[in-house]
Formats: sequence, structure tokens, C-alpha cells
Amino acid sequence: MRLLLTFTALAVLVSGVAAWWSGGSDDIAEAVPPTAPPAQVTPGAIASQDDPQPSSAPSSSSSSPTTGGGTIPVPKSGPGTFKGGTGNGTTAGHGTIRTYKIQVEDGITLSADQVATDVAAILANPRSWARDGKHGFRQVSSGSADLVIRIATPDTADQLCLEAIHMDTENELNCEVPGGVVVNLRRWMLGSPTFTGPISDYRALIINHEVGHSLGHGHEGCPGRGKPAPAMMQQIKGLNGCKPNAWPYDGQGHYLGGPPVT
Repeated sequence: MRLLLTFTALAVLVSGVAAWWSGGSDDIAEAVPPTAPPAQVTPGAIASQDDPQPSSAPSSSSSSPTTGGGTIPVPKSGPGTFKGGTGNGTTAGHGTIRTYKIQVEDGITLSADQVATDVAAILANPRSWARDGKHGFRQVSSGSADLVIRIATPDTADQLCLEAIHMDTENELNCEVPGGVVVNLRRWMLGSPTFTGPISDYRALIINHEVGHSLGHGHEGCPGRGKPAPAMMQQIKGLNGCKPNAWPYDGQGHYLGGPPVT
């Protein structure tokens, strides 16, 4: 009996040493992070910034559930051709009226007409750039326009931004180019992991931020802890104590600005 117990104890000791040498199955499991669930977005809602931020979307493609149980794909690449949204010709704001049109890359499940409606609502909002009394916007669906707002897949957005302004948008960013704005489809559909507001507000921030650049506005910083972040703040980099905000003006017509960032 004593001999059997001795052999048993020796076997346990050898097994423990072998487990320590190999790292142990528990250590290996802890070293592999769990797979993150896919980012979700509710489609149909309305609303970049210029600095990189890791995306919550997979590198090849991702999809977002709809309320009806289907999915809206967010592809990584597309054909590089665009379809236009139908503009109603109404004007928002006063002063210098700038025409704009909406284009959405072919081959993606995103209605150019719906985007045109959403962008028109953003620019007509009393908190948008039209509030300054110096600028107005009229959406057109054909012919030339002062501003072309394109929503493109990440690969196409990279190509357009690189060709126009030699900017590497890293499959993540939007950019303002001469005569227009290039919006990364991933940002439009999935928002930003650093912006805590709803996706509708983030889409408004995309438009207001990039249109603000086209009007000559530069980047601004947080004016103070607890205050609304300026629309011209690179909120994708973090809020620095400010509250998320998509609009250049508040409901009373006060400009929500901050110190210039060079």
C-alpha cells in the first residue's frame, strides 16, 4: 500500500511539472482575447473627422442588423462609381447660397435618395451652419454643384482622398477635398467608438465637420470640461472632458466653438 501511494504521488508531481513547463491550458485560454461582437447600428436614422481610430468593423466587411431581421452590409470596397440622390431644390439659410449634391457608391445597400434627405435635414437644422446668416445650402440632383458629398467604401475613400489631397485615410477616415467631401461608409454606418451619442448625431457631426472645413473653419479644441464639444473638434480622438455634440450652434443661436487647434 505504501509503495502504491508513493508511485501515485510521484505521478501527480510529474504531471504538475509538465503543466507548468507547457504554460497550462488555463493560461493559454486567458491569453487569447474573446471575439468581440459585431458593431450594431439602427438604419434609417440621420448625421469626421480627420484622424485615425481603430474601427469596430472587421477589415473585410461587416453588417448591421435591421429592425426587420435583415442586414445592411458595410463592404470594404466597391466599384468606384457613384449614383446621385434626388434633391428637392429647397434652400436652407441665407447669404451666399452654395449648391450641393449627394452621391453614394454603387453596389452598396444604402439609398442615395435617403442620404440626400438626411443631409438636407442636417443642413436645414437651425443649429447647422445655415444659422450664421452668411451661408445657405441648396441641394441639386444634376448638373454642377459647389459641393459634392460622396459616401464611399473604405477602399474607395482611401483612393479618392489620396488622389485629391495626398492624404492616407487608412480605411477609417473622411476627408474634405477641393469641391467636395468624401465620407467613409464605415464611419457613416458604424459611427465612432469615441463618440457616445446616437448614430444620428454622429452623422450630423460628419456633415457639419466636413462642410465646416469647406467654409474655411479649422479644428477647434474643447472649451472646458462639461461643455459641448465644438463641431470642428476632432471628436473621434476623444472628447477631453467635453460632451459629445454634432452642431455648430445651440438652440439659441450661440456658436459652440473652442480654442483653435494648430
